[in-house]
Amino acid sequence: MSATSSKPSPWWTPDVHADRRPFLVARNRIQAALRGWFAARDFIEVDTATLQVSPGNEAHLHAFETAAIGHAGTRTPLYLHTSPEFACKKLLAAGERRIACFAHVYRNRERGPLHHPEFTMLEWYRAGETYDVLMADCGEMLALAADIAGVSRLAYRGATCDPALAPERLTVADAFTRHAGIDLLATIGPDGATDRAALAAAMRAGGLRVADDDTWADLFSRVLVEKVEPKLGFGRATVLCEYPTAEAALARPAPHDPRVAERFELYACGVELANAFGELTDAAEQRRRFELEMAEKARVYGETYPLDEDFLAALAAMPEASGIALGFDRLVMLATGASRIEQVLWAPVAETAP
Repeated sequence: MSATSSKPSPWWTPDVHADRRPFLVARNRIQAALRGWFAARDFIEVDTATLQVSPGNEAHLHAFETAAIGHAGTRTPLYLHTSPEFACKKLLAAGERRIACFAHVYRNRERGPLHHPEFTMLEWYRAGETYDVLMADCGEMLALAADIAGVSRLAYRGATCDPALAPERLTVADAFTRHAGIDLLATIGPDGATDRAALAAAMRAGGLRVADDDTWADLFSRVLVEKVEPKLGFGRATVLCEYPTAEAALARPAPHDPRVAERFELYACGVELANAFGELTDAAEQRRRFELEMAEKARVYGETYPLDEDFLAALAAMPEASGIALGFDRLVMLATGASRIEQVLWAPVAETAP
């Protein structure tokens, strides 16, 4: 068989499209139902710009870069956004109270069964409401997606999850104890400072790999990926909450314990579906976190992204709020039983050479 004939047929060939079409029709129905869900709760659907001066400032998030060319031929760097978050928070600063957004977003260096360079992020924000409300929202959306798809179980590669059951709420610290035998909070000081040596010792005692150049964040991520995430969302969804403040991203510290933040992630069938925050509105603290993230990005990848000064200015005027980003394509996958994200995308991005 020649190399050409062994390649899979393009997505647009009639036979391949016929196989994919039931997933795509279900996608449209689920999206319509979610839009109705938001409208019934007085959310305004917003549409944000894809081109931004900053794609976000997370160390391990990679963007697509382009440039705006002026009349004189001058070039200004711009990026395809990795999330509509900055724009949505500016709208909260402008006075909106409940907003939702289905946004095409772009992330480089990501492709696989659950990853695509262009995908749809569903984000929604509630001004004046806590992130606990978002947990309830997630449970309702899982049930709605399953109902619209005509299934009683969410499924992914043999794993199932009952969307009729309220998600289990599990703190990150409890998850580390349960699934890795590690006392995570013992490696975090009262002020949120992390102790790399303590976490490394706990990991070695549990037989986990530790490299000499691993930071505390590297070690935390390894335990999360290898020991915790594979155990989440089976039988019922899991809300993994109270991330260490060192991993807070854009979340505010929890009022009951400064070692942890108001951040949660939603898992179903072992798949990460959503990331939520009780939103940080301290612009100076957010700037500090961004600068630390960009320093780490420079160390690991030799590049950085600019800070969105307009966003930081808006953050100072933003009301107390909670917000969440959900991978819409992944939700459709679980509701339809699709095994690869391309099955639920109307027109996937062409494969490129490795």
